[in-house]
Amino acid sequence: MTHNISDYPTIIREKFQQLFAQEALIIRSPGRINLIGEHTDYNMGFVLPAAINKAIYLGIHPREDRLISLYSLDYQYDYQTNLDSIKRSGKLWPDYLLGVVEQIQKSHSLDHGFNIVFGGDIPPGAGLSSSAALECATAYALNTIFNLNYEKMALVRLAQAAENEFVGVKCGIMDQFASMFGKKGQLIRLDCRSLEYAFVPFHANNIKIVLLDTRVKHSLASSAYNERREQCEAGVKLIQAVHPDVLSLRDATEEMLLELVKPVSEIVYTRCTFIVAEIQRLLNACNDLENKDMQTFGKRMFETHAGLKDLYEVSCNELDLLVDLVKNDPDVIGARMMGGGFGGCTINLVKTEAVDALIKKVGDAYRDQTGTEMLAYVVEIEDGTGSIVC
Repeated sequence: MTHNISDYPTIIREKFQQLFAQEALIIRSPGRINLIGEHTDYNMGFVLPAAINKAIYLGIHPREDRLISLYSLDYQYDYQTNLDSIKRSGKLWPDYLLGVVEQIQKSHSLDHGFNIVFGGDIPPGAGLSSSAALECATAYALNTIFNLNYEKMALVRLAQAAENEFVGVKCGIMDQFASMFGKKGQLIRLDCRSLEYAFVPFHANNIKIVLLDTRVKHSLASSAYNERREQCEAGVKLIQAVHPDVLSLRDATEEMLLELVKPVSEIVYTRCTFIVAEIQRLLNACNDLENKDMQTFGKRMFETHAGLKDLYEVSCNELDLLVDLVKNDPDVIGARMMGGGFGGCTINLVKTEAVDALIKKVGDAYRDQTGTEMLAYVVEIEDGTGSIVC
């Protein structure tokens, strides 16, 4: 089931009344994009995400008993459990909410259950972090209705821990952080080690952010993600034998990799080389933004894609095709695959007046060469998680 974005809060409020005869508090929690800095988060580097105008909308109200009743508007499916029996549901979507409850109960004893209805317009499988948005929405909602007094950063950590420990996905902190801390018109330069952050203006007066969705997700995505993490950690261990102060690839240099990693493992060296270069590329890209030099920023996006394709090897034919179809187009400032890899979207900076024509041209070529209909989303940078009045 699909809804117009502006309808979601009203539809959720009405469904809540129908199911529970209660007035719901409505929370909006956005998906995210990442302009540059891929796979750097778990290597304690920097990322440059932003919240977008596609979001999860969640209605919540406390109960008198200890029951938890969850209803997915998009799946039209409900799930019930109680505070004394938080365990994996056997279905994926309830686990994103239940994992947050489990984390909260480690420090707070919740006395009452709650009702939730949620839905949203974040395309599933596109790499826009709908799961993080749902976790953040749940954490923010429970914090509000039960007056738990968590700060925003604590909610981010709760949401990440829910995905790491309950859902079982070893994601970094970027997705939840961007969803919670997003700010309209601003990118977030996040230091994934210290969690210090700064907002960086995105000067996009005549540029649109266009996501081109391959509509594929290859099965090796999760195993390859874990393998890349292990390869990066292996590289750090080799360096630490000589430089014990190197705690992650954030601290490594190309010289260290050449001397200590390359002689032992060419593949580990190649993976680590991409990460070390990408961390520096992001810092340079932030300087480009400060200087309003979008052309150079866009070139760095193309460089990132080349590294993800050839060095980190997490791209796929469909992603490469979408980048190849735009890389010589003068209306495209920059493009690259976005996310963990092996499917999902490319992110493209496109001159505003050329967006519609580009989507049609690339979509036609993609269909001709793959037999699959490409999807396209034009997104804007929006505020992060919060309650809304409707």
